Amino acid sequence: MQKKYLKYLVEILSPFAVPYSAIMGFRNFLFEKGLFSEEKVNAKVISVGNLTVGGSGKTPAVVYVTKLLKKNNIKVGILSRGYGRNSKGFKLVSDGEKLLLSVNKSGDEIVQVATECKVPAAVSEKRVLGAKKLIAETGVEAIVLDDAYQHRWIARDLNILIFDQRFLMKRDSIEQKTLPVGRMRESFSAIDRADIILINRKFNAKRELSKKFKGLMANKQIHYGYYKSAGLIDVKNEQLYSLTEFKGQKSLVVCGIARPFSFLKVLEDNNIDIKNRMLFKDHKEYSEKEVQQIRKTFYDTNSQSVITTEKDFVKLKEFTKELDDIDIYFLKIELQVEDADDFNNEILKTIT
Repeated sequence: MQKKYLKYLVEILSPFAVPYSAIMGFRNFLFEKGLFSEEKVNAKVISVGNLTVGGSGKTPAVVYVTKLLKKNNIKVGILSRGYGRNSKGFKLVSDGEKLLLSVNKSGDEIVQVATECKVPAAVSEKRVLGAKKLIAETGVEAIVLDDAYQHRWIARDLNILIFDQRFLMKRDSIEQKTLPVGRMRESFSAIDRADIILINRKFNAKRELSKKFKGLMANKQIHYGYYKSAGLIDVKNEQLYSLTEFKGQKSLVVCGIARPFSFLKVLEDNNIDIKNRMLFKDHKEYSEKEVQQIRKTFYDTNSQSVITTEKDFVKLKEFTKELDDIDIYFLKIELQVEDADDFNNEILKTIT
């Protein structure tokens, strides 16, 4: 029944994918021919993005690149569109020391990276304008653009393109078609704009690329990344606990991310009981209603803890009073790169 429904859905949406692809292709053509032009700003610019809707691991990559630049004494800032925020225009989210806006006015991802990296951060739909204001207000020398592969109006010194390895393994999948049928924002031909390709295998074993993707990525710098779990952090006192300490424990899993497979897998692989779960849509904006649902489910299932993602935590912490009697932890993950020295050097030689 589900396959039959999916078939009908594809048939309905397929006609819309053709004009979408045509518009994106024509837009890119105008940039390639110089009829649309990219504008430079007075700072080095690194873009971190993807070709798909959600789930490739951009946020950990933004954190990785930002920390790398900061470690090398480069005054770096982060600029994002601020997906899911209830504000518009340019907003300075962090001055590098403290947050200046709530998560509702900023967006969950920018709050997460600004908090972790302790660098200036801002949101703006218009990246050129946002970059200029971020430079003027904070004096940053380099900007990491979050999710800007398709935003071609701003010139960048380095284009990092991320793929989820599981996505690349789905040969001839509907997911590999352009919107609104599949998950592709652009066709695979857009790989040509990338300077560095990072294939994120997350918590999975490394897989060989198909001939198709080897051809599409020929002459590109290809690197593999993976996630390392640092443990679970208590949201009340920020104490870090090993995953082994939760072995056999019944937990209520709460998350609102695009592709929760890897998050759930690492908990399951560590023998944490995650049968009880509340999975919401990506960038879930929690309200009092959901918080009360969490409370009710937690007590109804006799769970010992709530485990969530770091992205969800930055929103749930707005309800610390309502959740004060519940032990809540978020999974702390870090992106690692297999050939880190080569990857880092490719980034630094562009910026320095």
